[in-house]
Amino acid sequence: MISKIAVALFLASLPNTLNAGQAPSSLASMRFLYPTLSGTFAATWIAKEAGYFAAEGLDVELIRVGGSTRIVAAMLGGSAPIIHAGATASMAATAAGSDSVIIGCMSNVSPFHLMARPEIKQPGDLRGKKAGVSAFGATSDFLVRLALRKFGLEPGKDVAILPTGGEAEAFAALQAGSVQIAALAYPSYIQAQRMEMKELVNFSEVGFEAVNAALVSTRSYLAQNRDQATRFLRAYVRGMQRYGSDKEFSKKVLSKYLRSTDAEILEASWKDVAPNLLRVPKPSTKAIQFIIDGQFKDKNPLPRPEAFVDTSIIDQLERSGFIDSVYR
Repeated sequence: MISKIAVALFLASLPNTLNAGQAPSSLASMRFLYPTLSGTFAATWIAKEAGYFAAEGLDVELIRVGGSTRIVAAMLGGSAPIIHAGATASMAATAAGSDSVIIGCMSNVSPFHLMARPEIKQPGDLRGKKAGVSAFGATSDFLVRLALRKFGLEPGKDVAILPTGGEAEAFAALQAGSVQIAALAYPSYIQAQRMEMKELVNFSEVGFEAVNAALVSTRSYLAQNRDQATRFLRAYVRGMQRYGSDKEFSKKVLSKYLRSTDAEILEASWKDVAPNLLRVPKPSTKAIQFIIDGQFKDKNPLPRPEAFVDTSIIDQLERSGFIDSVYR
């Protein structure tokens, strides 16, 4: 768990942007935080590079901050009004009394693969070993614990859980041998394969509906800045459509943000995400309920899905015909 001091120092480094002045050309300035350099979060990159945010009167600064729990804390502190974060981190914050709320997501297919060092030949070999996760409460933490229990291992008892700060950091720890397993997505996943790491679980094949790349905001921001939030989501929808339909442009954007010219990584990163993008980017009740059943199983009564989600803007964009117009 991130210490209160660490969170305070981080928030101090990112001034409150909800009251920030406007950027040049009279565009409204706002920050957007995302957790890792992965094609999973590229819709905002594409929306920015294609000029969709600017067309909506927004100057969006994209900032990578490792760990979904850290990003949610930053958002709640006023450092950004909308973020990409793991649904589990947002839902934990909501359950703790904040007004964090999921407003959309990119897909319902998990991008994660549970990767183990070569010396791990079978799940039983993990007993007494260490698992790397981005942060306690992050999606990687939820998935690692889910897999360990499926293997008959108790997280924290049979296998130690170590927060690393982000997916790239989890991969580095796996590479160094500091941990023996980690949940990875592209491009870390393909890099782990090249190092002959062993894939124990492909979470996209487990059979549950995921909330992949959740868009998270606060109910107070949505109430006070609904027009700006709507304009952001309009650009986001256009970015998602471009991501799925314009492979070459998307790969150029991926190359820029991933800082990679590796053709195999760029191709695989696009293929892993683009076919699974949701036309209407919102999580299903079934996917939220799956997280509730796993994350809040000790609560009685269980919280209801609507406590964690507000897709009213996406619903409005769908009803108005905007989403259909983008995909024509």
